[in-house]
Amino acid sequence: MAISQLVWLRNDIRLNDHPAINLAQQDDDIALVVCLTPEQWQEHNESPAKNALRFELITELQQQAHKLGIPCHILELKRFSDCPEAIADLCLEHHYTTVWWQNELPVHEAQRDECTAKHLDKVGVTTRRFAPDLIVSEPVLNQQGQPFKVFTPFYKRWLSTLSANITPPYECPNNQEPPTSLPSEFKCYDIDDSYRQDLWPADYQIIKEKLWHFCHHKEADYDELRDFPAKPNTSTLSPYLALGAIGPRECLEAIIHTAGNNERDWHGSVWLKELAWRDFYKQLMGHFPDLSKSLPFKPETQHLVWNHNTKAFKAWCEGNTGFPIVDAAMRQLNQTGWMHNRLRMITASFLTKLLFVDWREGERYFMEHLIDGEFAANNGGWQWSASTGCDAAPYFRVFNPTRQSERFDPDGVFIKRFVPELKILSGKSIHDPNQSQRKQCGYPEPIIDYKKARQYAIAAFDDLKGQTT
Repeated sequence: MAISQLVWLRNDIRLNDHPAINLAQQDDDIALVVCLTPEQWQEHNESPAKNALRFELITELQQQAHKLGIPCHILELKRFSDCPEAIADLCLEHHYTTVWWQNELPVHEAQRDECTAKHLDKVGVTTRRFAPDLIVSEPVLNQQGQPFKVFTPFYKRWLSTLSANITPPYECPNNQEPPTSLPSEFKCYDIDDSYRQDLWPADYQIIKEKLWHFCHHKEADYDELRDFPAKPNTSTLSPYLALGAIGPRECLEAIIHTAGNNERDWHGSVWLKELAWRDFYKQLMGHFPDLSKSLPFKPETQHLVWNHNTKAFKAWCEGNTGFPIVDAAMRQLNQTGWMHNRLRMITASFLTKLLFVDWREGERYFMEHLIDGEFAANNGGWQWSASTGCDAAPYFRVFNPTRQSERFDPDGVFIKRFVPELKILSGKSIHDPNQSQRKQCGYPEPIIDYKKARQYAIAAFDDLKGQTT
C-alpha cells in the first residue's frame, strides 16, 4: 500500500505520545522524516553532548519505526533554510501528499516552518501543523488577551487551563507493512566524548522507567529535597525533555497517577510547577521574538555596562574562582554535561551579579556544554539570574555563594566530589577555606570580594532608574 502521510520530527524525537504521528496515521499509513542540520545547531551553540544524544535517539527511533513498518527518512542538510526544498523533493519522490509537524517557537525555527509550509503549498503538498510540544499547548493569556510577563499569575492560569482540559498520552503508532530494508546509517553521526552514555542512555524503555521511578519514589518529596546537589532527588529527565524523547502528556499522566495512589492532590506537585516554567519560557519566546535575538526582556537593562574581564570569565568557566560551590558546579558541568538546577542559579548569579559579566556569555557557555540545553529555558534562566528578564523580584537579589553552599551542601559532600583538592577539609572550612588551608590544598584565593562585588552590581542597577529603552 502506498504511503501518503509524512510526519516531520524535530525536537520531538519519539513515537509515543505524539499527536502528529497519531492523527496522521488515522488518515493513512505514515512515514517519518528527520532533518539533520549540524551547521544550524552549531550556530545555535548546541553542545556536542546534546547532538550525540540526539543522534543516538534518532538511531533508536529508526529501529523502533522499522519494527512497526514505518519508513524513517534522514535528510542530511546543513541549515534550516535547506529544509523546505529537501522536504518538498522527498514528498514528490515518494508521493507523500501531506506533511504533519508540531510548531516550534524560537525565531529561526518559526521562520523555517513558515518557509516550509509555503514551499510545500507551491508544489501541491498539504501541511497539517500542531501546537508546540508543551503540557499546555495553547497560549496562556491574561484577561486582556496578553501574554503574562511574570510566572506566578501565568502558573495560576496555566494550572486552571490544564485542569479543564487534561489530555491523556497519544497511543503508540500501529504496525504497518514492514519496509524492505533496514534503516541506513547517516554520515554526520558521531559520538562525542563529552556524551555520558552511562548517565543518559538513548533507550526509550529506560527513559520511561526513569520517569515512573522518579514519580513513584521521589516526586512527593521533590520540594523538600530538590535543592541538595549531593543527593539524587531530581528527575534527571531534562536531556530527554529538551529533545522531546518523552512527551508532556506522559509526564502529566505519571504525576497524576502516582499522586492518586498516594492520596495527594496532583495540582500541588512542585515538579509539575517546574515543568510549567518550561512552558512559560517557551511561550514567552513565541510572544516576544526579541528574546531569540540576544536582547534582554527588560529593555532598560541594555544600558548596563558589563565588565569584560576575560581572566575572571575563564576562571568561572574552568571552576577556579576560589568559591568552592561555584567551582564544584562548573566542574560538574564540564565533566558530565549537566548541572543541578540550584547550582545553575548560584553560578549564573555569581557570573552576572558578582563578576558582572554579560549574561549572554554565560548563556552561550551553558548551551555549548549542557546536554539538556534548551534555548528558551536557558535564556529565561540566565535573564532571571541577571535581573534582565521577566521576574517580579528586585534586582538586588544576589546569591551569596558561601551561604548557599552552607545551606544546600552542609557537609561539603558535593564540593568534595568535584573539587577533590578540598577533601581534607571539614566543617565550615569546606565552604570558605582560610588562606593557609587554600595554600595547603593548592586551591585558589577568591577572585572577588563578595561584599564589594554585590555593592557594585546594586549600584549599576540603581543607575538605570528612569531608563526605559
